[in-house]
Amino acid sequence: MGKLNVSILRYLTREDFRALAAVEMGMKNHELVPGPLVASIANFKHGGCHKRLMNLTRHRLVAYERGKRYDGYRLTNAGYDYLALRALASKDVIFSVGNQVGTGKESDIFLVADKDGKEMVLKIHRLGRISFRKIKEKRDYHQHRHSASWLYLSRLAAVKEFHFMQALYDRNFPVPKPYEFNRHCVVMEVVKGYPLCQISEVNDVPALYEELMNLLVRLANHGLIHGDFNEFNLILGDDDHVTLIDFPQMISTSHPNAEWYFDRDVTCIREFFRKKFDFESELYPIFKEIERNDNLDISTAASGYSKEIQDDLKKAVELMKQEDESENDSEEDNKSEYKTSSQKDTRNLLERYLDDSLGALKESDVSLAFQNDEEKITLNQFEKLNLSTETDLNIEEDLFHENSPDGYSKYNDTESVNKPLQLKKTKTFSTRSVSTIPPEEIKARLQKQRQKKQEKEQKRRLTTKGEANATNRQKRENRDTINQIVEFCEW
Repeated sequence: MGKLNVSILRYLTREDFRALAAVEMGMKNHELVPGPLVASIANFKHGGCHKRLMNLTRHRLVAYERGKRYDGYRLTNAGYDYLALRALASKDVIFSVGNQVGTGKESDIFLVADKDGKEMVLKIHRLGRISFRKIKEKRDYHQHRHSASWLYLSRLAAVKEFHFMQALYDRNFPVPKPYEFNRHCVVMEVVKGYPLCQISEVNDVPALYEELMNLLVRLANHGLIHGDFNEFNLILGDDDHVTLIDFPQMISTSHPNAEWYFDRDVTCIREFFRKKFDFESELYPIFKEIERNDNLDISTAASGYSKEIQDDLKKAVELMKQEDESENDSEEDNKSEYKTSSQKDTRNLLERYLDDSLGALKESDVSLAFQNDEEKITLNQFEKLNLSTETDLNIEEDLFHENSPDGYSKYNDTESVNKPLQLKKTKTFSTRSVSTIPPEEIKARLQKQRQKKQEKEQKRRLTTKGEANATNRQKRENRDTINQIVEFCEW
């Protein structure tokens, strides 16, 4: 998943990239893009879309898969990388790709260069690794979405990181200089130094500790919290100054859990200095002492900023209410009249509901079957009952008297039939239904369910990869059928 082989990039034609982009566009609303849809999106003048797709499948830039309802093509990570690299190369941002210099749970780092030979860093976001898949719990990329592609989530992470890096660099924060981004790739400046986790000796440990704490406070004063401020995301240069990296998880100081994230960043630095350099200081920042100087979280749309905006809007609405006191008084009178009318409407609705429910009981043809087949009581007897709308529709279960020695003699008595039934006041209405399905039909249904389950298991066992494999499999089945017929005729 993290490999990047750009040797095939120079041999792909313009039509190949056009077909590759067509698959990407089709994946916006398709899990698997059918071949005819790719051809219609690519719109080649002389056709040949199938040939281009076969070429891309051979190089593993797209994958052909068989779905539950239809077959189609899916864009792979390598194909997404090629689209981003071609876009960056067409803008003259990068000219060559070098070795991989770093890797993480969410990204891969490569060295690249432009036409003049200037070295830069290419960060490719790789969300969906097996080591980090709790995106919904740890990140807010999903927002209101129930599901999304890993490629699309990687793109969202790259966009967020570029915007955070650009805003911090413009305000003279110690971050790499961002150059360009496309899809899930971000091009930035090379930082000379080593991660703080690889440093064993520092010239001035207290000064470095103070610099890191001041950086945390400065970020919070601008309305941002890093969220992953540790020794792995801090690069120490030759001048003993740190550079901050990795920004997709940054949140606003108005986030509901902002204090917890800020205290966690502070604790990470304190524990690292205590274990690595045997240095422990009693001075450390507190979230309540932070004073906001800038609204950087609003300009970068950081997670959690909307709550603060809602509070400001509420204050503005309260000021408007104070200025319009006379209008509010008239509105309150209208509200009181509306409440009385709404109460009447709800009462009428309740009465209508009770009337409709009684009518449904009277008009229904369903009969109440008892254990004694000789005697049955139908719902037509409810016409003789004196029911009121003030009581709920819940009949006592003691009417059946199953333990009486005379069986259901109570219902044989004419006096008991003419006598109105007493209803119990409860808040729920419960009914009972007796199953009258014959056992033969039940056995047939169970057998049908078993057959469906076996068919599903057989389909799972079939592993098909590629369009050619599906065609060859069909040919083998036809050949076996012909051989069986020939053998039977000869016999």
